[in-house]
Amino acid sequence: MQKLHEDIEFVEHKRECSYFSYELSDMRYRYINHCTTEDYQNMLVHGWRRFGKMHFVPECEGCVKCISMRIDVKAYTFSKSEKRVLAKNKDTKIYIQNPSMTIDHLKLYDKYHAHMHGKKDWNYTPIDPSEYNRSYVEGKLNFAREILYVRDDKLIGVALTDILPKSISSIYCYYNHDYENFSIGKFSILAQIKIAKELNIPYIYLGYWIKDHLSMGYKEAYMPFEILVNRSPLNKMAYWKKYDPKIDKLH
Repeated sequence: MQKLHEDIEFVEHKRECSYFSYELSDMRYRYINHCTTEDYQNMLVHGWRRFGKMHFVPECEGCVKCISMRIDVKAYTFSKSEKRVLAKNKDTKIYIQNPSMTIDHLKLYDKYHAHMHGKKDWNYTPIDPSEYNRSYVEGKLNFAREILYVRDDKLIGVALTDILPKSISSIYCYYNHDYENFSIGKFSILAQIKIAKELNIPYIYLGYWIKDHLSMGYKEAYMPFEILVNRSPLNKMAYWKKYDPKIDKLH
């Protein structure tokens, strides 16, 4: 693939929806070679996400199922069950470093997606190293990190995460289901909440939440959280509100 050396912005209309096989979606993309912390923070507030140097936001006409959400870190308290997950992982080693790619990364990524193909019918083909590098390693700026979870001297989980002064953005997480008793996926989010509390970071952006969705509905468990009310241009005000399941009837 030819590498882009200039920043570009474009819209892809009527592409296959990533979450609903019967829907089409419209996505706006911005390819940014060198994204500043300030610009990225502004994009997060406006509902943008990123993989590598490619930033994106949905602009679907007549559909607002994908809801941007962020955890209110200061107001978040760990439940009894979440404390048990944290306790179970007291011997899980955590390493925070710049994003990288090793054979262990690629093997774990493929194993995770093969498992999810069987469990949730995700599309699955083994990832090419160049694709992994482009999506998760390329564009690693001063805020890009990976959180490694290790047990028995074995890599069992990877969380791709951006850590900014005012935000943590959880980009992607994959893990070894052989260690399902340790609830590594849930533990990863709880660990990031703990990190945010220690660093006085007010919000963790979990990306798009789709209520009752097989793969995206789990995020509702991390209350209290806020949802983005409007989809506005980057030079306009973005409005967030605390989600209340009794009041906010989502479709």
